[in-house]
Amino acid sequence: MALLILACVIIVSEILIVLGLPGLWIMVATAVTYNLTVPGEPIGWFSLVAVGVLALVAELLEFSLAGKYARKYGGSRRAGWGAIIGGIVGAMVGFPVPIVGPVIGAFVGSFVGALVAELSGGSTAGDATRVAKGALIGRAVSTALKVGIGFTIGIWIFIAAAK
Repeated sequence: MALLILACVIIVSEILIVLGLPGLWIMVATAVTYNLTVPGEPIGWFSLVAVGVLALVAELLEFSLAGKYARKYGGSRRAGWGAIIGGIVGAMVGFPVPIVGPVIGAFVGSFVGALVAELSGGSTAGDATRVAKGALIGRAVSTALKVGIGFTIGIWIFIAAAK
């Protein structure tokens, strides 16, 4: 029964990741709780530490890729930071909107943050828009990577618990 509950939490957590919510950390916390409440050591501390590190890497990628793509598309360091900060602020501002608010907010925030930062640095509207488009692509790539890493974490936890 505990394994079935673990599987359900992993599936729901994956959906939360897609929606921009902390599904990775729910998976990690659930794995730790499962490990502490089920007799023996069903998952193992190596696996718990490994999925925790993967979750941290996924979070770092999510926040940094928008900035890296803004710079890849010709933006300044300022545009990179604008994309990162705009994505964080956008996700927080979008939070009150049910289900998709944080996702839309993070995408729009990355675009607007890079655009405003590049325009305030003296770039033309065309160049700033190209850089902002790069930040938006970076946000999309980071979201896809985070979902993929979440899938990997979920499978790892489930296999470790089922053995």
